[in-house]
Amino acid sequence: MQGIDLHKLLDALLYHEKDPLLFNSSFFLFFFGFFLLIYVIGYRFSTLRIYLLTLFSLYFFYKTCGWYVGFILLSAVFDYNISNLIYKTENKSSKKLLLVGSVILNLGLLFYFKYTNFFIGILNDFGSHNINYLKLALPVGISFYTFENLSYTIDVYRGEFKPVKKFIDYLFFLSFFPKLMMGPIVRASDFIPQINREPFISEKQVGEGLYLITAGIVKKVIISDFINANYVINIFDNPSTHTGLECLMAVYGYAMVIYCDFSGYSDIAIGIAKWMGFDININFLSPYQSASIAEFWRRWHISLSSWLKDYVYIPLGGNRKGSFNTYKNLFITMLIGGFWHGASWNFLFWGGLHGIALAVERLRNSFGRKHLLVLPYSPKATKVAAIILTFHFVCLGWIFFRCDTFADSWMMLKQITTNLQPKLLRSLLQGYLPVFILLTIGFILHAINEKTENKFKQLIINMPLPLKMFYFFICIYIAIQLKQADIIKPIYLQF
Repeated sequence: MQGIDLHKLLDALLYHEKDPLLFNSSFFLFFFGFFLLIYVIGYRFSTLRIYLLTLFSLYFFYKTCGWYVGFILLSAVFDYNISNLIYKTENKSSKKLLLVGSVILNLGLLFYFKYTNFFIGILNDFGSHNINYLKLALPVGISFYTFENLSYTIDVYRGEFKPVKKFIDYLFFLSFFPKLMMGPIVRASDFIPQINREPFISEKQVGEGLYLITAGIVKKVIISDFINANYVINIFDNPSTHTGLECLMAVYGYAMVIYCDFSGYSDIAIGIAKWMGFDININFLSPYQSASIAEFWRRWHISLSSWLKDYVYIPLGGNRKGSFNTYKNLFITMLIGGFWHGASWNFLFWGGLHGIALAVERLRNSFGRKHLLVLPYSPKATKVAAIILTFHFVCLGWIFFRCDTFADSWMMLKQITTNLQPKLLRSLLQGYLPVFILLTIGFILHAINEKTENKFKQLIINMPLPLKMFYFFICIYIAIQLKQADIIKPIYLQF
């Protein structure tokens, strides 16, 4: 019996392709709780803390994607050494050559795993080729840690950041498990100075972490997974068999699903980091409250938006070389942002759509208008109208983002525009009442202003420890009760 139990325990510690380790899995909850107990004992010792967190992070990544953890180690070794070479090299041409080497290796790995089959498909479609697709599995998190590697070496090349002296510090920065798989994309200049500072976890960090983790659980497990599993997936999988009204509500549902899924996971990551004594920048700021597409991108996936701005848009020339070049640079930047999400014409179209919208907004702003609509004598009405219009443009983009093919995207749009059947609204609401109740709750929570949110956050921070623990376990219990039978993987895990 003891041998069998030991075998089961060892088996549970190994990677299983069909059961990866995720923040919303039961194994993570118990295993992280065990790790937290060890961490609380040793976190005040800086060196022990770094090694402990690095080993746990690498193990966490192994449990998520198996031996692809080796890519983290290889990229850490390469970029640690090349960044130090760039820093020590005085010859400008040599420095640039080293930087080019770093860019080629990092993007080369990303392109090989993520885009090879896409380009093979293009060659097969537009040429007389019949090239077999490669059997490639995308390493989890490669898009995120590739961008972190690139920003690190580019910042060192620019003289904006001094590279770390110890390899373990760089490996720790790159592999830090809360943000490893799905971001946020963390800059070395924000994170590395925290590594060797006096270790201290304040009561405020504990409270903020608790607020973020529980908010993330509610968003991801309770709202997103339920709406996705019980409605959105069914409609998007075969839009031609559903009415336009069902498709339209699925688009609204997906808007909430992707927001709660990704921002919820980001909140959990940032909250866990706070419990470890580290601060990671916020990644979402109520994006559907935006009154323009430019504002939307200041609120949505902030770490990616700022990365694209600093390492793509500005190097392309930004807004420094006239209006036409500004519009072109915006379009190219968003096209790259779309392609970063996946090897698909749909993602390219989605990115291009947002690029065009940003260019149109900048053109409009050059004529002195703040919003797409201007309602006389009513600034509030103008803003509300702009928020509604912006939200629906974003929803239009989500159709192409979510659908697997252009054919499905156009079918979804065709059903909405030619086969709406609004008379079916009552029966649709009755048939999917729990889904639409949660969808409404999601939009209400999203509409809460920052001041009210901060009051609730402060309330949690000020709670005595026993009450904090009670609140945490109540949230976990509710999430377990409402959790879907099958684990729904985070949407951004595929990117």
